Amino acid sequence: MTAEIPFNRPFIAGKELFYVARAVTLGNIAGDGHFTRECSREFQQRFGIHKVLMTPSCTAALEMAMMLLDVGPGDEVIVPSFTFVSTANAIVQRGAKPVFADVRPDTLNMDETLVEGLITDNTKAVLPVHYAGVSAEMDTICEIGRRRGVAVVEDAAQGVHAYYKGRALGSIGELGTYSFHETKNYTCGEGGALCINDASFMERAEIIRDKGTNRSKFFRGEVDKYTWVDVGSSYVPTEIACAFLYAQIELLEEIAQRRRKIWETYYELLESFETRGLLRRPIVPEHCQSNYHMFYVLFQDGDTRDEMITHLRTLGVRAVFHYLPLHDSPMGNKLGYAAGDLPVTEDCSKRLLRLPLFYDITPADQQRVVDGIESYFAGQGR
Repeated sequence: MTAEIPFNRPFIAGKELFYVARAVTLGNIAGDGHFTRECSREFQQRFGIHKVLMTPSCTAALEMAMMLLDVGPGDEVIVPSFTFVSTANAIVQRGAKPVFADVRPDTLNMDETLVEGLITDNTKAVLPVHYAGVSAEMDTICEIGRRRGVAVVEDAAQGVHAYYKGRALGSIGELGTYSFHETKNYTCGEGGALCINDASFMERAEIIRDKGTNRSKFFRGEVDKYTWVDVGSSYVPTEIACAFLYAQIELLEEIAQRRRKIWETYYELLESFETRGLLRRPIVPEHCQSNYHMFYVLFQDGDTRDEMITHLRTLGVRAVFHYLPLHDSPMGNKLGYAAGDLPVTEDCSKRLLRLPLFYDITPADQQRVVDGIESYFAGQGR
C-alpha cells in the first residue's frame, strides 16, 4: 500500500536531540538559559535586529507587541483579514479594533495602496503579514507609518530568513514577530520571538516578557532584588524548545537551500498547468527573497479547489486550504464586517490550495502530488 504524503512532517536536521540532552545537563530547562540566549544572539547577528527576545509562540510575541504599543480600548490596528487568528486576537485582547485591509492579488499580502485610506485618529499601528515567506511592500507601509505617526509591526511568522530589498523580515518595522511552530521552516514544535528594532522598547519588553517583573535586571546584577513593576505575562519559552531550535539555526542555510529546491521543483512541474490556464503558481517580486515557506496554487474557482482536495485525499495526498477570511468569520461579523467587504481576500481564499512541503519530502513524492493534480484535470477532460 502506498504511504500517505502528509501536508507537513516535523524533522530533525542536526544536533536537536543532543542539544536537548545538553540543556538538561546544564541544569536550567525553565527558560533564559544557554540555548535561549544563543538563539537570540544568532538571530540578532544574522538578521541585523537590535534585540530578539525568544517567546513560547508567535502569538505571545504579537501580544507583547500590542502591550508595548499601549494598544487599548478605542484604538485601531490595520491588519489583513487573510491571516491566522492570532494576528487579530492580539489586538482584540487589548480591547482594540482590528481594521481589516484587503490583499494584493499577486502576493496575497496587505495591499499597501489601501493603508493610508484606512488610517484614522484612532490608528495605533499597521500590522502587515508576510504571506508564504514573501514580503509585503515595506517601503510604502513604513513611509506611511512615519508620516502619520503610526507604528509598524511585522507579522513575520512565515518569514524567518526571508528578505525585502536585502533586509531581513522582522528587522524593518519598529517591532516584528517570528514563529517556530512545527509547520514553519525552522521549528521547535511551538516557539516564537519578538524582534525589537526600536531600542526604546527594550527595557519594557523584558519586563512584560517576565510576568511584569524586573527580574532580568536582577539577574544582571543591576538591582539587588526584583519586583512587580508593570503589566506582563509568562512569555519566556522553555530551554528545551530553544535547545531544539538552536540545532536548526546552525543549519539555517542548509535548510533554506533544501526548501528552495523543493519549491522550485513544484514550480517547474506545474509550469504547463499554468500555461494551460488551469492554475496560477506563486508570484515572488524581484526585490523579495522568499524563504520558500510554502507552495500554493490558485485554481480558477472554489469548486475546483474543493474537489481537488477530495481527489488528492483519495490518492493519499494531503493538500489543504488556508485562511478563511477573518472579516467574514463569526467574530469578524461581531466587529461589523461581512462577506463582500474585501473581495480580493474572499476570492483568493476560496481558490487557494497548499501542497505538501516539508524538509524530507522526496522528488518522487512531489511527482506523485503533481500526477494527482493532472489526473483530476484529465478526469474533467481538461
